[in-house]
Amino acid sequence: MTKKYLRLTDRQWQVMEKFLPVKTKGHYALRDLIDAIFWILRTGSQWRNLAENFPKWESVYYHFRKWGKDGTLSRLNAMLNKMERKRQGKRQTPSLLSIDSQSIKSGPLTQLEKGVDGNKKINGRKRHVITDTLGLIWGVKVGPAHQSDGHVAKDVVEPLLGYLDRIKKILGDQAYKKGFTDWVKEHVIGLEVEISSAPPSEKGFVPLKWRWVTERTFGTFNFFRRLDKDHEKTPESQQYWILWQNCQIILNKIR
Repeated sequence: MTKKYLRLTDRQWQVMEKFLPVKTKGHYALRDLIDAIFWILRTGSQWRNLAENFPKWESVYYHFRKWGKDGTLSRLNAMLNKMERKRQGKRQTPSLLSIDSQSIKSGPLTQLEKGVDGNKKINGRKRHVITDTLGLIWGVKVGPAHQSDGHVAKDVVEPLLGYLDRIKKILGDQAYKKGFTDWVKEHVIGLEVEISSAPPSEKGFVPLKWRWVTERTFGTFNFFRRLDKDHEKTPESQQYWILWQNCQIILNKIR
C-alpha cells in the first residue's frame, strides 16, 4: 500500500474510462472528478475541504452520488473485478463467495440508521460485504449495527444473482444460519450456503479456509481514512465508498 495518494496514471485512466459515461455535468474533466473522489477516500477529508487543485467539491459530490444511485459505480466495480480475476488466471465471475459483517463506530455527524451491536458493544453501523476468493468485493450493504446478519444477507446476495451465474456456494459463520439459509433454499435453486466456525477449543482469531479473505478485505479499509470510521450521514454513501475502495485497490495493482 502506497503511503501517499498518487493521481491516476495514463494506463490506469485508460482502463477506467472504458466503463464510465462519456459526458459529465459541467465543464470539469472526468478524470479530475475521479481523482478527487479517490483523494477524499484516501485522506478522509471533508467534502468542503477538498484540495483546490481539484474541481469544486459540489461538482465532485454531485457525481459521487449520481454514479452511486444510477448503477455506474456498481458496473465499474464489477468490470474491474472481472478484469482483475482474468489477470490472475481466474474465470471472470466467481463460483465461491464469502460473506461477513463488520460493526463500526459512527462519527459525530452520523445520525440516520444507527444502532447498537450488543455483542461487540459498538454504537454505529454494520458493513455487510461479500467477496470472492481473491478478496474482491462484489456486493455491500450498510445498515444499523443491531440488524441481524442472517436477515440482511439476502439484500447483499440478491442483486448478484442476475449476472453472477456461476455462484455455487457462499461461506458464512453461524450468524447467517438463521434467516439466510432458509431464504436461499426457498428462492435460489442450486446455491449452497456453508456455515463454518472456529473449533470451540480454539481461542482468539482462527483463520478459516477462504473466509479469512473477507477478514483481510476488512483490514484494507484501515488504509483509507474515509473508511476507518463511519463518517457518512447516509448508509448509501458508506456503501459507495466501499466500492470505490475496491476499485482503487485493483487500479493500484496495474500502476
